[in-house]
This record gives sequence, structure tokens and C-alpha cells, in this order.
Amino acid sequence: MIFGPIKFVLRIASAIVSLLVIYFAVTFVQIWLTGHHHSMNRAQAILVFGTTEDNGTPSPELRARLDQALVLWHKGRAPWIVVTGGKRPGDRFTEAGVSATYLESHGVPASKILKGSGTNTWQNVTSVVPKLSFHAITTVLTVTDPFHEDRAMAIASSLGLVPSPSPVRNSPTVQHSLWKYYAKETVEVGVGRIIGYATLSHWFD
Repeated sequence: MIFGPIKFVLRIASAIVSLLVIYFAVTFVQIWLTGHHHSMNRAQAILVFGTTEDNGTPSPELRARLDQALVLWHKGRAPWIVVTGGKRPGDRFTEAGVSATYLESHGVPASKILKGSGTNTWQNVTSVVPKLSFHAITTVLTVTDPFHEDRAMAIASSLGLVPSPSPVRNSPTVQHSLWKYYAKETVEVGVGRIIGYATLSHWFD
């Protein structure tokens, strides 16, 4: 009799663990599939998520995202490009500013570039929502690394945008410990769906 309650608790705990494993496994699959889907949709803007810059020059990872945006823009997939990302400790330039300069040097008029800020994905999107609203922009092509695409789109959707995926092809990021990035994203997307991405932004990223 004394072991009855213990066995019951263990069964409950085992069931919870099993459900969590299944939940995060499904989440991983969804992240993987989203990161390998390239939408052919047209949109009102191309939303480029910021990442590190090198003293005024885009890092290889940021340049890959910007080059992807340029391909889309030159194909006429959207008339606007939105760049995001602020300064990190020690930086003299913002990621968005460096991105805008790079795009202008490759033929995009400054009048067609909207700049945001932020040091994480949630802040990236929230920083540009007012500017997008001013121009009545709701549909976006989200450009970021494949493992980040699902969360980027989820946050954009939660803030009233209608995103379509355009993950970077052959990103330099994927050459280094790719499993760590996918593991991180699986946890963040899985938790973010439960607690909300605004709350998540204070914990991760």
C-alpha cells in the first residue's frame, strides 16, 4: 500500500516527460521544415533580421542575409527592405545602419529602406512595426538563418504581420556547431509558444 502513491506519482511524471519529449520533437521538426521552405510569395517588404557587424562592415553571416534580400528585391518580390539590429557593447555602428549602407551600395535607394533596432528577435520586430504600419505594410518576406526562420516568423505573426519564409541559403553560420543552434531554437520556440515571445525575449536571445 505504501508504494501505491509513489508508483502513481512516477507514472504521472513519466507521462509528463513523455509529452514534453514529443512536444519538443515536433517543434524541432517544424523548425527544420520552416527553415528549408522558400516561399514564392510576393510581399510588401523584405524583413532582414540583424546579426553581428564588424566595425562598419557586415559580418559574413549578416552579408549572407543582405545578399538574400538583394536577390529578392532585384527580382521584384517586394518594393521595400527593412533592416534591423542595434549596437552591442563596444560597437560604434548599428547592425541596421551597416545593413542599410550595404544595401545602398548595391543599388537599393535609401528611400526604400526602413531601419529598426533591437538586440534580440522580439526587439527587431517591435522596433519596425510602427514604421511598417505608417506605410500600411503587413506582408513581409522574413530573411534570416534557416534555424531562426520559424521563431522569426512566429514573432512577426504575433505582432500582426503576415510573414513568408525566405531563409538564407548556404549561410556561413551553419558551418559551425549547427546542432547547438537548432537545439537553442527548439527550446526557445517551444517555451515561447507557452509563455509568449515577449516574455521569452527577457530570458533568451
